[in-house]
Amino acid sequence: MKFHLVINMERMDTSSSYSEVARHVTEMVQIAEEAGFHIVWSAEHHGIEMTIAPDAFQILTWLAAHTSRIRLGTAVVVSPYAHPVRVAGQAALLDVYSDGRLDLGLGSGAYQWEMDRMKPGLKQQDAHLYTQELLPAVRALWQGDYTHEGEYWQFSRMTSVPKPIQAPTPPVWIAARAPVTFEFAVKNHCNIMSWALARPFSEVELYKENFETAVKNNPGMPRPVFATMRQTAVYEKASDVDPYLDAFISKTARFENLFKNIADVKEGFPEQVDLSTVVGEDRFNREELQKNLMFGTPDEVVAKLEQYQAIGVDDFIYNASYGLDRERQKSSLKLFCREVAPVFR
Repeated sequence: MKFHLVINMERMDTSSSYSEVARHVTEMVQIAEEAGFHIVWSAEHHGIEMTIAPDAFQILTWLAAHTSRIRLGTAVVVSPYAHPVRVAGQAALLDVYSDGRLDLGLGSGAYQWEMDRMKPGLKQQDAHLYTQELLPAVRALWQGDYTHEGEYWQFSRMTSVPKPIQAPTPPVWIAARAPVTFEFAVKNHCNIMSWALARPFSEVELYKENFETAVKNNPGMPRPVFATMRQTAVYEKASDVDPYLDAFISKTARFENLFKNIADVKEGFPEQVDLSTVVGEDRFNREELQKNLMFGTPDEVVAKLEQYQAIGVDDFIYNASYGLDRERQKSSLKLFCREVAPVFR
């Protein structure tokens, strides 16, 4: 099992400077690289302090300059906000700057609040259609001159400048939850990243079933990598869990606001919503969260990861960004690197 890291610049209030947050992210990535993590992923979000990521390529270019081995992934380029020519060129330039370390992740975007501002009128559940048009156009531009007449984009003959170093192309990943997206990913030679949010392990099993169905429906296609993500916390004693749960619950209350567009956002800070009032959010009790998330002592986290490995999860994505204070983020990652990751090598 390979390990990936999701780490974003995040501010839950104005008490931290942007420079402090940027320095912390860089240090976390360097810790992960030293421990042999395979990929670090950077998000794309706009106008949101808890995920400061207006340009994943810019963030990863900075990280490329401060690392030497870890691969650099976009998780994800939000397809409805993109343009094929821009994505092809930005991705290829990062591949050049990093000496061939790019993994390109594409997806629909998560927040209806953000979509209402970046792509007014688009419903989040329809955004995957943009990915289906974006990907083949980007790959064609990487190969040479190309003209595009699509539903969402049109442009006359041109090519990507520069071209990627990796041949035939950099690896491409698709963020998938719905069966149609798994099917598209397998048909188009893309690896899959999935995220069960705070739902039970059965949700991970469901995504794995969707993956296997898509593979079975496309005989002869190369088998992609199936990766899944969880917010992760590793601590010395079971009694240490409360600050990690507090941070997760606080950020989740803001995430649900953005996801469903049900409260206000002021100066980039989303208001918290009462999770008890959100339909289906009864699972956000502390006992359920401890069980469902990748939270626990080293032995507990190893046991959970062994469950994931047993159902065929190839790679695990360690999500460090859920509003936790920086010292605990760092201590958790170090403990994971020291006492969990070696078990799977």
